[in-house]
Amino acid sequence: MLLKFKEDLKKYKQYSSSNSLVLLFTQQGLWALFVYRISNAIYTSTMPKLFKRVLLMPCLVFQKCIEIVTGISLPYSAVLGERFYIGHFGGIIINANTVIGDNCNISQGVTIGVSGLKEKRGVPTIGNNVYVGANAVIVGKINIGDGAVIGANSLVTKDVLSHTTVLGVPAIKINDHSSKGYI
Repeated sequence: MLLKFKEDLKKYKQYSSSNSLVLLFTQQGLWALFVYRISNAIYTSTMPKLFKRVLLMPCLVFQKCIEIVTGISLPYSAVLGERFYIGHFGGIIINANTVIGDNCNISQGVTIGVSGLKEKRGVPTIGNNVYVGANAVIVGKINIGDGAVIGANSLVTKDVLSHTTVLGVPAIKINDHSSKGYI
């Protein structure tokens, strides 16, 4: 858990000239990630269920406090890879069943949630090195490929191929540029 958070902190340092202590006090995304990493470590541990439930109770309280203060909802059951970066705080909702790969960036106002009917109902799976722009909505049982870019204000309801940029409502492919310049 601490190793993953250390990797998150390293990524934040890439984007700032501040030291770790300053980042820990000023970056709301790091606050949310810290609570998430602790809670997720307990949730995924092999300890007895009763003990796990007792430990998760205060985690839920802290998670709700983070949601109120920062507007960032990171449920402990979601799977977030290492080096996760939240560019700006506020209005970020991630479904509890979401899977997000390593080295991903999301911006403010992003929603990653459930949508669809019958066999198409579900939540997204997001690959590695994905950039999600401000106010993007990614919903449904879809896959976002490695290195994809989701443009700001886009509504993504269909699979996105690796190393592709999508934009719009509904989101459509606009080019084959990867997220390399964004992450």
